[in-house]
Amino acid sequence: MRFGLTTPIVTLVPGRHGEWERQATIETLRQVIVTADRLGYAHATCSDHVAIPEGVAATRGARYYDPFATLGFFAAITTRLHLVTHVLVLPYHHPLELAKRLGTLDQLSGGRVVAGVGVGSLREEFELLGVDFDARGARFEEGLRALRVALDDPAPVFEGAHYRFGGFVVDPCATRRVPIWIGGRTPRSLRRALRYADGWDPFGLTRDQLTELLSQARRWPEWDSRPIPFEIVLAPERPLTLGTTEDIGRAIDAVAAYEKLGATALNLQFRARTLEEWQEQAAVFIDKVARRWSGAGSAS
Repeated sequence: MRFGLTTPIVTLVPGRHGEWERQATIETLRQVIVTADRLGYAHATCSDHVAIPEGVAATRGARYYDPFATLGFFAAITTRLHLVTHVLVLPYHHPLELAKRLGTLDQLSGGRVVAGVGVGSLREEFELLGVDFDARGARFEEGLRALRVALDDPAPVFEGAHYRFGGFVVDPCATRRVPIWIGGRTPRSLRRALRYADGWDPFGLTRDQLTELLSQARRWPEWDSRPIPFEIVLAPERPLTLGTTEDIGRAIDAVAAYEKLGATALNLQFRARTLEEWQEQAAVFIDKVARRWSGAGSAS
């Protein structure tokens, strides 16, 4: 079991982020990431949205830092922390564009990138960018295959219905085989992860929903043919609070429950009112909770 972070500040989803994050400066963000690296957290995340429709900002949040600029900043101030795009909306991007950007980031970080990708769900944003919302599923599945080819070969060749390329060089490229994790919250997202990727990184699912879905998945033929190792990266339903012995006990029980579900890693958030309180809770988690698991806090 490894422990990563849903990075504070870079997104603001209502109900999951403190007011201190809304007011944070770049120096505050730097201190968060340096603290995470020093404590030995496995990874930090950054999401991908261009523009959020005003009508859904109240539920989805409006703030989404650009993942490549943000993770490049993280790479420059850390030495161990893995950098996860959680998640790139794959149909918004050409696979060669992503291969170049992910490859450059992998070079700059010394091989610490994980490509988290998803199919996307905001019709208005698709329309804003001129991407066919109704065709996103087919484009996504083909894009996954094209991205895998483009990440693995500096002179990639791919022929599909949506993407065709050959006779071009992508340099710089990744330093090694970049893992691909698929986000989402549906059985289809898990099936796609088992077929095309190296891990599943869902969001917005309760523990009961995850229990039911993963129980079903273990009966699918895709489960038996999945890549090994295959990452299952889950997230507690609510940000953790670690102010008392009882809080710590509940956190230990929660981690054990997610491990029983099959989680290989967790994306964590801590409920805090200040940067200092967040740093204290991040340290308490590593000292009082993570150390109970073999390899806790180690990088991917």
